[in-house]
Amino acid sequence: MTEQMDRRRAYGAVTVGTVGYTCLMFIWFSLPAYLSTIIADLGLSGTQAGVVAGAVPLTYIPIALVTGTVVDRVGPGRSLAAGVVIYGVAQAGRSFADGFPSLLAATLLIGVGATAVTFGLPKLVSVLFPPDETGFPSSIYLVGASTGTASAFAIGRPILGPLLGGWRTLFFWSGVVAVGYGLLWLVVAQRLEIDARNRAANGTNVDDSSPTLAAIRQDLKLVLTHRELQLVVVVGTMYLLIAHGMQGWLPTLLEARGFSADRAGRTTSLLVAANVVGVLAVPAVADRLGARRAALMGCGLIAGLGISGVLASDIGLLLLGSIVVTGFGFGGLSPLVRAIPPDLEGIGTRLTGTAVAFIFAVGEIGGFLGPVLVGTLYDLTGSYAPGLLVLASGGLVAAVAGGMLRYRYGGS
Repeated sequence: MTEQMDRRRAYGAVTVGTVGYTCLMFIWFSLPAYLSTIIADLGLSGTQAGVVAGAVPLTYIPIALVTGTVVDRVGPGRSLAAGVVIYGVAQAGRSFADGFPSLLAATLLIGVGATAVTFGLPKLVSVLFPPDETGFPSSIYLVGASTGTASAFAIGRPILGPLLGGWRTLFFWSGVVAVGYGLLWLVVAQRLEIDARNRAANGTNVDDSSPTLAAIRQDLKLVLTHRELQLVVVVGTMYLLIAHGMQGWLPTLLEARGFSADRAGRTTSLLVAANVVGVLAVPAVADRLGARRAALMGCGLIAGLGISGVLASDIGLLLLGSIVVTGFGFGGLSPLVRAIPPDLEGIGTRLTGTAVAFIFAVGEIGGFLGPVLVGTLYDLTGSYAPGLLVLASGGLVAAVAGGMLRYRYGGS
């Protein structure tokens, strides 16, 4: 079991696992895609809408490290399956929400399942590929994630929702599909012996899913005090602030500027398409040139510049161009914050799940605050400009943190 899986089967496993991320992001962003309708149907305030839009990231803050530790010990096979089934059940439950409390509760449960997917896929890649080859496989599942997000805006809202009879029916059936996929992935993972390979990579011959408290403390201390990882955490926090803030509110912002709901959804899918380009292009170029640090700096500045353009333009090509620039910028950050941890001294394959969990445990504070601040500042000022300024500043902070990294790809 210690031999490495051949490349064809390894890429196949990542591709099949990626469907779990695609389903997750479709479900996650089906709410922002329908946010204006849900606000009207359930009578939500701007602050309540922002809290619900940021509820999935909020869930990561208290449970991410626990989930990451479980993923490292149990393996990405069973962990991914459990996560998909949980968020699928929660999405189906969200279709029955009758107000803010029930909608929030179901959305928080989606977040619980989402953590297993977010940390399980980097773990899967680290088990199947050597550390210096994780960039492109990471791009595969992130493209799948972006496909799910874009589909929520470009297909879910304008096509599937009306076809099925509204947001409630869309939420219910997308949840059912996710549960079915989760069970299918479990079968695939068992056939490929994914979790057995994880145990081999961890250097154990038995299932080590019940570690001693001392071992957990030692691993957490190593991860939490790792200087280079701490800087990646800062970059990840700003990435999530921008990503969730823009994706959560851009459709509603565009509708406020006079776009129809369908046009706003299609325009938001442009943000996601540019994100895909960034996800694919940036890690490939950075790995080829050995310039992951410079890529972090550049993408942070690009994202901040793009958001500033969205703020400064109401309609027209400048607005569309700014949306594209924004998506490319935070799209480039996304695979880098996941691909760097396995190549850090002291982290490696064994602690990839815990390291990525640390990034998201802290980072999702930004993911939660992004949409909440946009909504709350709108309630206070009647304008989306203050919230966009906060998001734009996040790009500058990411660039500064990236510049402080001593880490060099392929070096010390």
